[in-house]
Amino acid sequence: MGWPLAVSAGLMDKSPRALLRALWALAAGHLLATFLVLLPFAFLLVLAEWQRPIQIGASLLVIGFGVYRLIDRRHPRALARIPPTQLALWSFAVAIAHGAALMLVPIYLGLCQAFELDAGHEAAGTLVQASLGMAVLVSLVHVTAMVGAGGCLAWLVYRHLGLKFVSRSWFNLDAVWATSLVVVGAVALGLNLASWR
Repeated sequence: MGWPLAVSAGLMDKSPRALLRALWALAAGHLLATFLVLLPFAFLLVLAEWQRPIQIGASLLVIGFGVYRLIDRRHPRALARIPPTQLALWSFAVAIAHGAALMLVPIYLGLCQAFELDAGHEAAGTLVQASLGMAVLVSLVHVTAMVGAGGCLAWLVYRHLGLKFVSRSWFNLDAVWATSLVVVGAVALGLNLASWR
C-alpha cells in the first residue's frame, strides 16, 4: 500500500525519478520486514517434533491478526505524509504493523498443502520446508511482486489517472486483506486439527 507515497514523492518533486526512488525505498523496507518475520520461522522448522503445534499456533496467529485488523482500522495521521528519505523505515514499520510478512508464514510452514500431491507439488513442498535459502527466495519473490504491482499503480496514477481517480474509486483494501487472513488461518487450522490424530 505504499504506492500512494510513491505518487506523492513524484508529485512533490515533479519528477518520475522521485517516484522510482520512492519505490526502491519502499521495497527495501518491505523486504526487511519480510525477512524479520520469515527467518525465525525458518529456524523453527528444524524442530520437527514441534511442527504440528507450530502450524496450529501460526494458524491462530494469522486468524488473531486478521480479527485485530478488522476491529482496529485506525491509521495514524502522522503516516499520511512521509518524507522520501524515510520511506524505507515507513515500509518496514507498516509491513510489520499490518502483518504483510505474516501472510507468507502459512506458505512456509506448509499450511497451504493439498492432501494428495503430484510430484511437482511434493518437490516444491519439500524445498519450502527444508531450506533457509527458500525462505529468502520467497521473500524476494514477494517483494518483487509487491513493488511491481504497486509501482504499476503508482506510475498509472502519477502519469495518467491523477489523484481524483484514486479518491473516487477507493475501497478498503485493509478490510479485504484482514478478512482473507481470517479465512486462510481458519482453513489451515481446520485442516491441521482434522489431520492430527
